[in-house]
Amino acid sequence: MIKKAVILAGGMGTRLGERTKNHPKGFIKIDNISIVEQSILKLIEAGIETIIIGTGYLSDQYDQLTMKYPQIQCVRNNDYKHTGSMYTLYNLKDHVSEDFLLLESDLIYEKKALRILIKHTEPDVILASEFTHSNDEVFIETDENNLLVNMSKNSRDLRDFNSELTGMTKISIETFKVMCNFAESVFPENKQLDYETALVGISTQRNIYVHKLQDFVWCEIDNEDHLLRAEKYIYPMITLKDKDLPPVKRNVLMNPGPATTTDTVKYAQIVPDICPREEEFGAVMEMIAGELTRLVANPKNYSCVLFGGSGTAAVEATLSSVIGNEAVLIINNGAYGKRMCQIAEVYKLNYIEYKSSSYEAIDLLSLEETIQRSSMEISHLCVVHNETTTGLLNDLNAIGSLCKKYQIQLIVDAMSSYAAIPINMDVTNISYLVASSNKNLQGMAGVSFVIARTEDLVKTQHIPARNFYLHLYSQYKYFLETKQMRFTPPVQTLYALRQAIIEINIEGIEQRYERFSKAWEVLINGITQLGLTYLVQKEHQSKIITAIVEPSIKTYNFEEMHDYFYRKGYTIYPGKPGVQDTFRVANIGDITYKDMELFIIMLENYLRSIGYFPERNE
Repeated sequence: MIKKAVILAGGMGTRLGERTKNHPKGFIKIDNISIVEQSILKLIEAGIETIIIGTGYLSDQYDQLTMKYPQIQCVRNNDYKHTGSMYTLYNLKDHVSEDFLLLESDLIYEKKALRILIKHTEPDVILASEFTHSNDEVFIETDENNLLVNMSKNSRDLRDFNSELTGMTKISIETFKVMCNFAESVFPENKQLDYETALVGISTQRNIYVHKLQDFVWCEIDNEDHLLRAEKYIYPMITLKDKDLPPVKRNVLMNPGPATTTDTVKYAQIVPDICPREEEFGAVMEMIAGELTRLVANPKNYSCVLFGGSGTAAVEATLSSVIGNEAVLIINNGAYGKRMCQIAEVYKLNYIEYKSSSYEAIDLLSLEETIQRSSMEISHLCVVHNETTTGLLNDLNAIGSLCKKYQIQLIVDAMSSYAAIPINMDVTNISYLVASSNKNLQGMAGVSFVIARTEDLVKTQHIPARNFYLHLYSQYKYFLETKQMRFTPPVQTLYALRQAIIEINIEGIEQRYERFSKAWEVLINGITQLGLTYLVQKEHQSKIITAIVEPSIKTYNFEEMHDYFYRKGYTIYPGKPGVQDTFRVANIGDITYKDMELFIIMLENYLRSIGYFPERNE
């Protein structure tokens, strides 16, 4: 059983500038406690009895910790300015006589990492994670047995890699002695040797197992960007996960929203009761509004307006608030484009309906001709980015360019694309983008929002209000002045949304879309093998929701198939009326390609049970 840990803390942390002028970087505080002390407390909780800190720069501050924690012993590297991390570790050779955990001083991490390393059956283990995209990663190359081959910050130095070094390692005393021998052979030429290079250097002599931990939250704090990310996203996520809350029964929702959520999003709703008019809760909403904007635009030029309500509420708020007496051109190529026409009809807006196929790309020349032929001045154009009816992805760049050419403001329903498909509102010339909390964001249903170009939004204050609750400018102005919604917000749903925002920032939009796309590929390949077809051609697919043509067999019944999957914890969705007979499968939310692989297996079993035996496309 591991009872000893070593923390490497000799470095100067120069990339953090003034922050490390008077303190080592391990003494940077998050939530009023230094990150090294957070690590010390987790080590003690995990059963570590002795913690040796290899110090150097401003070592006296680490020495003071020994008075607070009797478990700590500090050993100074007097030559820290001219040596690397391996020299600091080598300097401890007379103080280490048993297996130990090795950690860097600038880490924050989930405590489960320590349990895994301590209990691991392999004597030497590097703890690795999925890619963090922190721009300072150390990538790891392993062999077919997950044994270390190489590590580098430059991925081109590696033949293959699929994980990232976390700075947490279990080292046996035998391996440590080999590392020291290796270091002694290198030091005459290079005292800047780091411990990672030493591990690679001895990997042909010692088997060093690389344990890749899925869904592991951690970060290293080497610069200001790292610190900002740690404070805003990583630390709050770690705090919640370290509570070791019991898992919630998991259902796989393959309907197009609400989507499957993480347990951490679910548990984020459990908070002390609070009046939403308190300043504390106003700060929560302010954070949410700012972060939602940053995902698609620069908050200096764009503003987020929050509403309690479904996505349709925000669509209605936009259409009823920003369009004056001029005409609005609405692209109707599915149920949600049609819904915008219905809203325009209710408010008696001057609207032009441009009808297009729900499963084929928009004819941009025809769309432009419609603009040119209009007898009314067109001030706005509305389009659904990902038409959820079929999964058709409309070309925002081309439509945005067309709007720019004719000085038309673009309104985008991004309900099923926001937080998955990367969008840049400024580049794409979007004036208003509408989305909700419960699809790709992986939050709970009940919050919708409009992200608006502030300059355009402010001008709408002169348009006579057609709606009270959903008046966009009034909601914006009130929030700007008070950090409050005008009417009672869904408090718990907003806490869940805050957590969902933390999680999208940790995962990254591109990476989330990559995860969704991988599940979509499994779906498409699977249904093709089963002899089923889909409506939208691959090049126009959003890779988020797929309309699948129903089997042409008398024994098929969608409701029966739905119930079959529902009993197994999966939810699928019917097709929209008016479209070819289809059912829909979404691959959004907290799911992976493995969930989709299981879905395909169950789908095949169901089809066989009703006597459907397609010819296989081997």
